[in-house]
Amino acid sequence: MAQLTLVQAINLALTQEMERDDRVMLIGEDIGINGGVFRVTEGLHERFGCTRVVDAPLAESGIIGTSIGLAMGGLRPIPEIQFEGFLGPAYDQICTHAARMRSRTRGGLTVPLTIRVPIGGGIHAPELHSDSPEAIFTHNPGMKVVMPASPYDAKGLLISAIRDPDPVIFFEPKRIYRAFREEVPEAEYTVPIGKARVVREGGEMTMVSWGATVVQCMNAIEASGRDIELIDLRTINPLDMDTVAASVNKTGRAIITHEAPMTCGIGAELSARIMEQCFLNLQAPVQRVTGFDTIMPYYKLELDYLPDAERIGKAIAETAAY
Repeated sequence: MAQLTLVQAINLALTQEMERDDRVMLIGEDIGINGGVFRVTEGLHERFGCTRVVDAPLAESGIIGTSIGLAMGGLRPIPEIQFEGFLGPAYDQICTHAARMRSRTRGGLTVPLTIRVPIGGGIHAPELHSDSPEAIFTHNPGMKVVMPASPYDAKGLLISAIRDPDPVIFFEPKRIYRAFREEVPEAEYTVPIGKARVVREGGEMTMVSWGATVVQCMNAIEASGRDIELIDLRTINPLDMDTVAASVNKTGRAIITHEAPMTCGIGAELSARIMEQCFLNLQAPVQRVTGFDTIMPYYKLELDYLPDAERIGKAIAETAAY
């Protein structure tokens, strides 16, 4: 079994799905000849040709609008938005059209569309290259939102997204694109959308995260020496609240960690649901360790903005002592 990085696992999933289904095609800025800004699509233009790996103009609205039409016409397009900060121009197409088409046509038309988007900070990129807007898109019914935290999950979740009959935003945490390797089967497999992963079992408290921050959570847990259960949501919408609630009801304590700003982040929704479903078993207030309610700073302060093992460790100590 190959030891792959997140980039390699995504490339493998794209390759295998394009070989399996000739309806699958890619479209995006610099994804063809150059292989993408992060080289995720490297080699695919040469392998499948310019009609299935399409270099698009610098026009995110046009990329998504074209992809919606292709999807409605029977293809399985996978557009790439080069950085998450460039989603703004495509917001109308994504949320007004892609997410609503099934409802608008009473099931007459669907949009089997997978939008790949690098997300998050930690690579010292300029402004509009390091944000975490997952909550914005989760707020729109009709749009699935996925964010893997490991190479194994990246391949399996991407295959599930490509085969889904409805639109999926597939956020790829760029900070861990090449941060570590993991065993990834060459054979085809899927990871179900809507099912969280228990990364580490424990009984003292529950920690919930997703994307690159899962790695920081694991570092904090190991440094604390405590018996903490770690849950990787994997899918933000639909949300696997059953797994989260079962864990919190068992441990009585919960910490939620994410890169996005605290206010109206996914952590707020999780906190509310934990209060609704686990209140009688809670032994401490739900803690959130997040980015700050400010614009992501430039690279000198970027790592101070992102939740790290030290900040998470402080929340662990406070929650345990309550």
